Amino acid sequence: MDIRTELLNYRPWNEQEERDRELMLYALKAFPDVLTRNNPVCHFTASNWITNPGRDRILFAYHNIFRHWGWTGGHADGESDLRAVARREAGEETGLWQLKPLYDGIFSIQCLCVDHHYKRGAFVSSHLHLDCCYLWEADEKSALHGKADENSGVKWVPIDRVNEIAGEAVMEMVYTKLNEKLRALGSCGEKAYSGK
Repeated sequence: MDIRTELLNYRPWNEQEERDRELMLYALKAFPDVLTRNNPVCHFTASNWITNPGRDRILFAYHNIFRHWGWTGGHADGESDLRAVARREAGEETGLWQLKPLYDGIFSIQCLCVDHHYKRGAFVSSHLHLDCCYLWEADEKSALHGKADENSGVKWVPIDRVNEIAGEAVMEMVYTKLNEKLRALGSCGEKAYSGK
């Protein structure tokens, strides 16, 4: 399914998601290159909220560029199937390729401001990530490994400590929302999720 259709079918969880979906749909219409990093203002990314079967741990990676723990994910780089992008990024960044989808479609959306930084020696200006997050389950006993050029560690963190461990104020609202949505989903799959 292409990203525009996914977004049109998506049920926003709160006002933040309603406004961000409007912005994402606008960007898809306004910018022909919004699925690539060629757009210096905004572009699509796909992220992962990976939980264990007990739903009490979340998989985090230590991101070298920004020096903090957080979710995994990456740029669309021209692909419109963001679920496939998210799955690939999760495997590359954590070593976990056996991921069970826990939600049919996008689990969460958010527009995230990215501060300027250096990547592989090149300056990257501040810009906006139009992010679609997907929910997965993975076996916490599986072997983990990082991706040396992107992260320097991967670990399971207690769900109630994700914001403390991330230590990144800008992501606190997002991670809190993801945990609220995961709890609302319950153990019955999408049928237990009704949005707000």
